[in-house]
Amino acid sequence: MSHAATQPPVMRRMRGFGSSLKLRMTLGGIVALMLGIGLIAFLLVGRAERDMLAIERQREIGEAVRSASVLSRRVVELQRALQAFSQQFEGAALDDPAAMDRFVRSTPLLRDMFAMLFVADPGGRVRIYVDDSGVKHPGIDISDRTYFRRTLADGQPQISEVVANRVSGAPAIVFTQPIRRPSGIYGVLGGSLRLNSRDFLDNLVDSHSTDLLAGAVIVTNAKGVVLAHADSRRIGKSLSDEPRLRGAFAAWLQGGASVEPQGLLLAQAGEVVSAAGVPGPDWMIWRIRDEAQLLAPVRDARRHALIVAAALGVVLSVLMFALLAWLLRPLELLKNRAQHLFDGQVDPKEGWPAASGEIGSLGRVLQRVSVERARLETANAEVLGRLRSVMSTAPVGIAIARQDRFELAGDTFCQLFGCEEHDLLDQPTQQIFASAQDHDAFAAQEREAFLADGAYAGDWRMRRRDGTHFWVRLRSKMVDRGDASKGAVWIVNDIDAQRAEREQLEWSATHDPLTGLANRTAFTEKAERLVAGLPHTIPAALVFIDLDNFKPVNDTAGHLAGDLMLLTVATAISARMRAGDLVVRLGGDEFALLLERCSHEHALRVAEDVRAAVEDVALPWERGLLKVGASLGVASLAADTRSVAEWLAAADAACYAAKSAGRGVVQSAESRSKAAS
Repeated sequence: MSHAATQPPVMRRMRGFGSSLKLRMTLGGIVALMLGIGLIAFLLVGRAERDMLAIERQREIGEAVRSASVLSRRVVELQRALQAFSQQFEGAALDDPAAMDRFVRSTPLLRDMFAMLFVADPGGRVRIYVDDSGVKHPGIDISDRTYFRRTLADGQPQISEVVANRVSGAPAIVFTQPIRRPSGIYGVLGGSLRLNSRDFLDNLVDSHSTDLLAGAVIVTNAKGVVLAHADSRRIGKSLSDEPRLRGAFAAWLQGGASVEPQGLLLAQAGEVVSAAGVPGPDWMIWRIRDEAQLLAPVRDARRHALIVAAALGVVLSVLMFALLAWLLRPLELLKNRAQHLFDGQVDPKEGWPAASGEIGSLGRVLQRVSVERARLETANAEVLGRLRSVMSTAPVGIAIARQDRFELAGDTFCQLFGCEEHDLLDQPTQQIFASAQDHDAFAAQEREAFLADGAYAGDWRMRRRDGTHFWVRLRSKMVDRGDASKGAVWIVNDIDAQRAEREQLEWSATHDPLTGLANRTAFTEKAERLVAGLPHTIPAALVFIDLDNFKPVNDTAGHLAGDLMLLTVATAISARMRAGDLVVRLGGDEFALLLERCSHEHALRVAEDVRAAVEDVALPWERGLLKVGASLGVASLAADTRSVAEWLAAADAACYAAKSAGRGVVQSAESRSKAAS
């Protein structure tokens, strides 16, 4: 039983549904549709992301340039304010605390612009210090400050690096302005900005950038030291410590660390980084925006589009399946009708669906095939019926075999093998041969014969259904000589009796009918082969045997007793021989032994054994025992032996010498020749 037949009905229905053309076409359409939608969405979203990033990068460069410009204007404003108030200070005396108090109290605008103000004399001593807590006269010394010394040395306004305020200790940047008199620099007016206050970043972020996590603005000097940062803990540290700017800062350094007012776009993984230089103090404005935050609207739109596409795919799938089911309905009807194409249950011209297009054309083709097939089946049935009639009445066994299996078998063929036709049909041809080896040999010979002339004939031993064996003459001929796959016609004749008769005739020609021993003909054939093969057939020996006292047995007891005596002696002699030795009855009471691969000495021993065996023969007859003896002559094959007659004559002469010596002895032809010499 097949695996499909053992499956539950539900599983079979599911498998049938899975193999449905409608379902496969629907799935194919859905896959193509979804792939198309997905590809278009991927391309459009990818293009939108690239365009948005390009726009945002340009906008960020513009914002960086704007921030740098704003900061540059602020620095200029601070420097101008210090310059203007330094000119007003000319009337005050550094050594008059009251005058300095009046001066600083008269400058509320300047105090609003700076976190603290101070005035120092040329020696670096701070004469007055003003911050949020009020006016002080700390008297601290700033002569070691670089910005102070450069202000005195250059006579120009200066902006310091990040320094710690000597009073508060907070990080700050100091702006200085020399106070001049006709005699020279009279003092230094300074103001500082606290870096840990967000006041320093005012107006540096555009009004639309409210998400501090998504974007950030950082101010550094030309060396990358942070001057302004939303996280005050990073002020005064290198920009290389900023994780979101580490790559961009490294790229800026590799590019020459130029303070470019026109703005730069720097590479940083996952970020949009822009930078612009602040003219004057040579500061840098750095702007950072998270790419994921910038692209979030596009990606949200993509997710929404995918959801809509999936919903659309489901709706279209249902509609497509329904449409295909309607369009393929004629094909379903055609399939149901085609299932009866070969069973003959429906008239070949009936039951075909009416349809147009390719399905209609296919239906008409199948209808023509069905009609033509029915016609051919009718014709084939008639031909097959005639063939069966011929095969059933033929006196020989006829069968048709193809690809080593029987396709048709006649009555006589089945009778020969003792079986019915159904026992042979579609069964391997090997089963009627006596052995698998015989079948393989037959198949090889048949192939060679078919290649030669398309026909084969040979005798083979076969096996009947009951296991008995018999011989047949098998003739086979190809149905179509140009195509061996179409099979062959076998004709089988039972030749078992003929073969047995032939074998009996062949046996009688070479054997003595009384004793069953080889006769003179067989002896001569084998002896001639030995003589012809000299010297390679040496050693070999010939023993000539002549029975003693046989004539009295034949004369007194009769021919029947004589025949029984000859048969008994033949049996006694054969019992002493090797499997390859030839025992021969030459005629009358004369026997011979042909011993191959036997030395002369061994031949003498064999002859002596035979003599003793014959002497031991005692044939009970009436009221007594019949006995005979034997005289034996031994002649070995010599290299100069010219013929079988010469060899046999030598053994015969030795036997005659044995009889002359008193009978019942063994005589060697060699010893006789030596005695004669």
